[in-house]
Amino acid sequence: MTDDTEPGLTRRQAIVAGVVGVAGASALAAAKDQEPTRAAAGSRLPVVYLPHGGGPWPFVDVGFGDQAELDALAAYLRSVRSVPKTAPKALLVISAHWEEVVPTVMTARKPPMLYDYYGFPPESYQLTWPAPGQPELAARVQSLLGAAGFKTAADDARGFDHGTFVPLKLAYPEAEVPTVQLSLKRGLDPLEHLAIGRALAPLRDEGVFIVGSGMTYHNLRAFGPQAAPISQAFDGWLQKAGTAPQAERDGQLAHWAKAPAARLAHPREEHLLPLMVIAGAAGPDRGAVAWTGTLLDLRLSAYHFG
Repeated sequence: MTDDTEPGLTRRQAIVAGVVGVAGASALAAAKDQEPTRAAAGSRLPVVYLPHGGGPWPFVDVGFGDQAELDALAAYLRSVRSVPKTAPKALLVISAHWEEVVPTVMTARKPPMLYDYYGFPPESYQLTWPAPGQPELAARVQSLLGAAGFKTAADDARGFDHGTFVPLKLAYPEAEVPTVQLSLKRGLDPLEHLAIGRALAPLRDEGVFIVGSGMTYHNLRAFGPQAAPISQAFDGWLQKAGTAPQAERDGQLAHWAKAPAARLAHPREEHLLPLMVIAGAAGPDRGAVAWTGTLLDLRLSAYHFG
């Protein structure tokens, strides 16, 4: 990299821009300016990226998957509740199943259910997870993103999609913790989603548990044991990238499509993008592979930071 910088950029900002682009650097700089002093050790909440499986699988017979595989994934998702050392005041969930032109937050105080799947037994459409919403947290999310240069929107009608209610019905079966969903940004630019995560990092010091919900393999046209080598190749790369130091991690994730078997594992990357938000919110915290297992012999992993 040369020493040429844009007018007004410090060298540090220029280095950031080399990883995330000039627009992303501006957003990250703004987010940094508003970030509070780091919380006392142990009080900053971790951030988590988890695989949510397929459809309403933990609660009805969906007709796929080995029972031992399903049980292992369900056990991991139940354990997510214990990841924060202190009970969160609220949950902020970035689900693979919601995209908008600009980052959009749910603002209903009593969010409905959104059964965004089809072809499952009738009881799949009677599941409930009545966690309260929290418009105040939604407003805080919009404020942080706005200060970082993002246009945002609010949606007072949208409900919890299965990327949220399926894993969290396991982790928080009493649905007692206020929960807000944040959409992905259409276009699915990994650089923008890393910047979104960095803008949201102050929430970790405010009692908010940030969760990204997706899948580390998501190719529905090649979902089964025949794709196991593809999932293993991509997952092997992702485990190294996701646990690397911040600069290396974010640089690798920004260019994830160059990874081995990347586009075979993710023809469309919406299930991977929640990881970018989580990695951005992680800041310098190193990631750990908190769980790895299989579904239909396809390798899946979960990542915890902090």
